Order: sequence, then C-alpha cells, then structure tokens
Amino acid sequence: MTDNPSESDRLTAEIVILREEIDKLNKHRFVVAHDSYFRMLGYNFLRGLAMGLGTVVGATILVSVAAFMLAQINFIPIIGDWATIIAQEIEASRTEPSR
Repeated sequence: MTDNPSESDRLTAEIVILREEIDKLNKHRFVVAHDSYFRMLGYNFLRGLAMGLGTVVGATILVSVAAFMLAQINFIPIIGDWATIIAQEIEASRTEPSR
C-alpha cells in the first residue's frame, strides 16, 4: 500500500461497499431460509411435495390429452383402434362404483 491519502480513501470506500453488499446477502431470503438445518429440511420437503404434485398433475393432463387426440385418429386403423380401447377402458373405470 502507498501512503497516498486518495488511495487509502478509495480502499476504505470499497471496503464499506463490500460490507454493505455482504449485509444484503446475509439478509437475503435464501440465506435466511437455509440458516437453520431444520428450516432447510422443511423448505426442501415442501419444495419436493410441490414438485411431485406438479409432476403428477402435469403427466395426468398430458396423458389424457394424448389419449383423447389418439382416439380421434380413425384413419389409421391400428392406432385409432388402440386409442379407442384405451378411451373405453378409462370410461369404464370412471363409471365403476368405488369399493
């Protein structure tokens, strides 16, 4: 380091800015949520539940739309018959009384 006062003032100002940024980071939601081991476990558990539910709902919608679209294809006999059978099975399972 030099004895130049402007160099010292500049370094002091940069250290103050760095401290302010570190304080902002320490107060950030992610750091606060992962500060405690149990809080982190709870956060990741809820995140996993939401991801699992979203995956199941999304796959259900995608498969039902795909089965409906395939059931509409009648000009390709193999695929159309196969999709019609799947649609009939789905309708049969909906109308069966639950046990």
